[in-house]
Amino acid sequence: MAERRKLVAGNWKMNGLRTALLEVESMIAGARALGRVDLAICPPATLASQVGDVLQGSPIGLGGQDCHAKANGAFTGDVSAEMWADLGARFVIVGHSERRQHHGETDAIVAAKAAAVCRAGLIPIICVGESLAERDAGKTLAVIATQLAGSIPDEAGRADTVIAYEPVWAIGTGRTPTVAQVEEVHQAVGRALDARFGAAGLQIRVLYGGSVKPDNAAELMAVAGVDGALVGGASLKAADFLAIARACG
Repeated sequence: MAERRKLVAGNWKMNGLRTALLEVESMIAGARALGRVDLAICPPATLASQVGDVLQGSPIGLGGQDCHAKANGAFTGDVSAEMWADLGARFVIVGHSERRQHHGETDAIVAAKAAAVCRAGLIPIICVGESLAERDAGKTLAVIATQLAGSIPDEAGRADTVIAYEPVWAIGTGRTPTVAQVEEVHQAVGRALDARFGAAGLQIRVLYGGSVKPDNAAELMAVAGVDGALVGGASLKAADFLAIARACG
């Protein structure tokens, strides 16, 4: 079985103005020295076209933060997977906990969006993760299993699909699970993907996300079953993003 290349994807969330293009240029310059890790940036939709233009020909791929399940239609404010493809994107995040929490997205909605990403020929980054209450109640593995079963459509059973484990209680809080907790979940995710998709499931990358920073990246990226990181705030600065990427080497 071929070794899975690590992936570091930056989720800018609702951050970034046009001045952020200078950070993107710095990221590209630093990324050229990284040969063993894949990189992606997921800017807000307002910057996507400009960031995409800057990234052309670089080692960094463009990604979207969300998409609608339909290819087009009367859905004011939404962006389809086909629109992301038209911009030259390679990835689209679906099912992030902030979408699940603030927009009421269910596993079924996430699965429909992931299927749309596959329909457009792009790579879905499907997010799963437990709340602090679920962690404290000992329900973490059951919650993750349910989310995986309900959020991954059959179309996403491809080797290039990406899963991101982001414990909700660690996102933006500065708190991170222990190495043992991260490994437990990633190993469980790997077993579930293997059981459902066989050989393709063994090739699906499983990222860790949730307050990933330069000072904890090396420890987290060394955990068995961790194939990279989905990075939030630390992806807004080239120096931090590149430091995390180097930790994957």
